Amino acid sequence: MDVVNQLVATGQFTIIKQPLGFMKILQWIFAIFAFSTCGSYSGMFKMSVECKNRSESDLSIEVEFEYPFRLHQVYFDAPTCKGESPERLFLIGDYSSSAEFFVTVGVFSFLYSMAALSVYVFILEKYREGCKGAQIDFVVTSVFTFFWLVASSAWAKGLSDVKAATDPDKVLLLIEACDEPENRCREVHDPVVSGLNTSVAFGFLNLILWGGNLWFVFKETGWMAAFGGTYAPSQEKAPAPESFGQEGYGQEGYAPQGDAYAGTQGGYQPDYGQGGYTEGGGDYQQGGYEQQPTSFANQM
Repeated sequence: MDVVNQLVATGQFTIIKQPLGFMKILQWIFAIFAFSTCGSYSGMFKMSVECKNRSESDLSIEVEFEYPFRLHQVYFDAPTCKGESPERLFLIGDYSSSAEFFVTVGVFSFLYSMAALSVYVFILEKYREGCKGAQIDFVVTSVFTFFWLVASSAWAKGLSDVKAATDPDKVLLLIEACDEPENRCREVHDPVVSGLNTSVAFGFLNLILWGGNLWFVFKETGWMAAFGGTYAPSQEKAPAPESFGQEGYGQEGYAPQGDAYAGTQGGYQPDYGQGGYTEGGGDYQQGGYEQQPTSFANQM
């Protein structure tokens, strides 16, 4: 009792209110309905063979069948209406493979849903740690979704064949006495297959539940961040110029330092020192005008 109380105290039952846990509860319940309605089925139908000689007639021929629907092993005795002993006849068909596969998928879905729900409640931190548990859960859920699709489709086809094989009107065709016009053969009671129809409905409901649960499990895997982001390739940047004195402003353009006309290669460079005017004490140097001429003062 103490162990139970400790588990209840440490359990995170709020996960049941979230879609991740609530969907597992629905899967657990509907899996029970699916395999129980199919695996526990047993049916019966009745026929009547009225011979010309009433003493040989059999007005209540009961034929019982059940899961796993190996109908070729189901037999019944029918009168021959010829004064002979009744003949033994067998139904036609073996539909155990689709029925057993459907029930197997339902049982394992029930077990996995219960185990996953226990993990959600008691060790949710480890389940979300590193997203490994969620990724495994997503893969298993995908597998069960596919199995439910195959099992439900196969069992729906198998059920239609079971209905045809257990139709009293078609079974009467197996009785030779019914070929004689003086004998009267008719069905008395049809088999009730509403439980089997319900099992097929529950099978496709489980398919919808497991398929819808993929989204909620996928959000726990951490793959959404990888697929949700956009990849932008890095663009190469042009290298910044090392200085302004190489190709920009120093050689062929404007030099920010020194004289406006002091460019070494490009620009305008008048030379007043060699070909300029130097008489009368005036001296025009290369760098500009340094001394005023005094020739007018001497003449005066």
